[in-house]
Amino acid sequence: MPEVRFNDRVAIVTGAGAGLGKSYALEFARRGAKVVVNDLGSAVDGSGSSHNAADLVVEEIKSAGGKAVANYDSVSSVQGGESIVKTALDAFGSADILVNNAGIVRDHSLQKLTEDEWDIVMAVHLKGAYNLTKPALAAMKEKNYGRVIFTSSGVGLYGNFGQANYAAAKMGLVGFMNTLVIENLKYNIKLNAIAPNAASRMTEKVLPPPLFEKLKPEHIAPMVMWLASEQNQETGMIFNCMGGWYSRTAVMCAKGIIIGDGTMTVTPEDIQAKWDTIKSLDGARPLSSIGESFGFVAPLLQK
Repeated sequence: MPEVRFNDRVAIVTGAGAGLGKSYALEFARRGAKVVVNDLGSAVDGSGSSHNAADLVVEEIKSAGGKAVANYDSVSSVQGGESIVKTALDAFGSADILVNNAGIVRDHSLQKLTEDEWDIVMAVHLKGAYNLTKPALAAMKEKNYGRVIFTSSGVGLYGNFGQANYAAAKMGLVGFMNTLVIENLKYNIKLNAIAPNAASRMTEKVLPPPLFEKLKPEHIAPMVMWLASEQNQETGMIFNCMGGWYSRTAVMCAKGIIIGDGTMTVTPEDIQAKWDTIKSLDGARPLSSIGESFGFVAPLLQK
């Protein structure tokens, strides 16, 4: 297979000072990309800031002969997102790849979860993706080329105790991506999401130590490199990544059943009578837009 390379491409990686983001930044640079290493340098809960994390990654890239520049803005504001993209444009003249990776956690069960803890997680994960992706897409459209990777999570896709804020933000990213896929089909911009599980500051206190040691960030980087490559032509997909395991996951829609002719009153008893068919996922498949779901009620239009 031809080697995946990023010569003359510019990659922006948020939260690239450590963990997953660092592994992406180093691998992009090793494969020829010019890299914007963004990191606020905060603690895992989002508090504090430091230039040290981003600077060390940039130094490592340059020492290996690569090209990189640091950025220390927070992804949680519109101004921060615009500044990060501007750093790429000013330093390298382009923004071809965006990896929305920056994240924090504020874990509590719902009754203990404060409004501030809800808001800051949303600001970094969900609003942060808006803040970066909007200006990045504007630059990509001008070149009719781009690759965007969103970092969702199995927590959002499947749930996890004590992470309602994180789960809502991560699932929100899927809806955000799905709409942007439709809006950018004609611009050769591919947008995909990963749901990684890897050793990081956010999982250090959650994963058992033996498992933590095996779930290296370097296992996630290959999927990110592929999705960010020119060779990848898929868009709007979600991929689980963990310890060398890779699989696609998707929001699916089953055929279900039409009760009545669209004019009659449907009762709860009618639902009860057809419940096994309604809840069945037999033949379920992903849909490309909400408009496609109207195809399931097409028979009503013929009556």
